[in-house]
Amino acid sequence: MARRLPYRSEDQNVACVTATEAIQMASCRLSDAEIDAATAVLESGQLVQSELTARFEQVFAARMGTRHSVACSSGTAALHLVYDLLLEPGSEVLVPAMTFLSTASMILAAGCTAVFCDVDPDTWLIDLNDAARKVTPRTRAIVPVHLFGNPCDAGAIESFAASCGLMIIGDAAQAHGAAHCGRSVATLGVATIYSLYATKNLFVGEGGMICTDDAGLANELRCRRSHGLGADGLVRSLGFNYRLTEIQAAIGLAQLGRFDEMCQRRRRNAEILRNGLKETPGLRFQRVMPQAQHAFHHFCVAVDSGEFGMDRDGLAAALNERGIATAVYYRIPPHRQPLFADCVDVAPRTDDLSACSLALPVHHDLTDADLGCIVTAVRHAQRCA
Repeated sequence: MARRLPYRSEDQNVACVTATEAIQMASCRLSDAEIDAATAVLESGQLVQSELTARFEQVFAARMGTRHSVACSSGTAALHLVYDLLLEPGSEVLVPAMTFLSTASMILAAGCTAVFCDVDPDTWLIDLNDAARKVTPRTRAIVPVHLFGNPCDAGAIESFAASCGLMIIGDAAQAHGAAHCGRSVATLGVATIYSLYATKNLFVGEGGMICTDDAGLANELRCRRSHGLGADGLVRSLGFNYRLTEIQAAIGLAQLGRFDEMCQRRRRNAEILRNGLKETPGLRFQRVMPQAQHAFHHFCVAVDSGEFGMDRDGLAAALNERGIATAVYYRIPPHRQPLFADCVDVAPRTDDLSACSLALPVHHDLTDADLGCIVTAVRHAQRCA
């Protein structure tokens, strides 16, 4: 288990847990079953992609509700594979401005243009009204990002895409287990990508997965993740070395055995945080739509400095002093990065959120004492502001 830093509090009046350890943003602790599975691979000598990876793909697809999934070396690699295969160079692709960099940067890698759309100020998800204003004759696809695990409205995305003649490529890097109206986010679009990075809801260290119902697409993606090499030994298209290892596949397979429990724990933790903080002046939560099942990769709040009494960074510093880690996503959003210096897209709501949003710990390994400490510390910071 990763070492946790000593908990310190200068204010003995803050009832901030009985624990004596810091509260981290994520837990990368592997279970005994996962460690045993990885050890078995190491002892076998079969380290590179093989039967365990194929099995992991099958079980992951079934769990996410699709016919096929394709494992690869990272979520970024998954995006690159899909974009490079499905998009013609020169195409424009609609993406939310509030997202991780690779959602957009891999569009550039595929020779296309990322068109940044603003987000809804309540759900923090792509604003289809703004997206409609940015459709041009060169627009070929839309990438709904299920930000922090909050699922997009599948019906609305599909209606929008159909009306504009666009392909849907889903970014569920943070949304393992998320669903809308009982429908897994993996089923929205021609392909949906997941990340298996160390801090994700399902984690193997580094890794990614592409879910699809299209067998032909899955087979082509498998070729391209391995230098374009087909089953007949011929290379007909440009490929990459984006394979997953058997070690990572073994960890993922074993972890799927406790995945439902981990998801339920995150949702329970989020409910405790929301109930504990809902009366706190100056805090606004990411809205979850009716019939939506949030995966809670992150539990984020928007801090109104005027009403709360301090800004987002002040709250983060106050919590850090009490041994509680926080994170900011995304302090400099993609459309403001030097990589996209030529971008002319306007996203004022994204700019506002990037300046005031703060992620609090919500991961599956938090104890009730941890959650109580977080709630108490946030309330205390507001009272003392």
